[in-house]
Amino acid sequence: MARSEHLAAVQVVIQSYVDACGRGDVLALRALFHPSAIMSGYLAGELVTGSPEPFFTAVGANPAPVASGLRYDARIDTVHMDGRIATAVLRETGYLGMDFVNHFQLLEIDGQWHIVAKLFESL
Repeated sequence: MARSEHLAAVQVVIQSYVDACGRGDVLALRALFHPSAIMSGYLAGELVTGSPEPFFTAVGANPAPVASGLRYDARIDTVHMDGRIATAVLRETGYLGMDFVNHFQLLEIDGQWHIVAKLFESL
């Protein structure tokens, strides 16, 4: 697979993340994360570390922004790739009432890109 195809595949994963967040689709989000993924960052100033399970729970417990008519915007700032590893930066506004900057670490495993780590901060 050419570098441009890998880059496009990573962008698809991050866009799928945005789409799943907008729909409140926990099953789709789970499918994007590797089973051993970790998630760390600051939520409203409080340090959060561990698995993405609390995030999945929060997504499932709150109304989906798109269905609720809430303003939710997201844009991919950058994607950096080296072989089968990638880093993507995503900025979100209006998600669960907050704005976020997210740094995703992705691995290509058996031809599929997976989120293995997410660093975030609510702004």
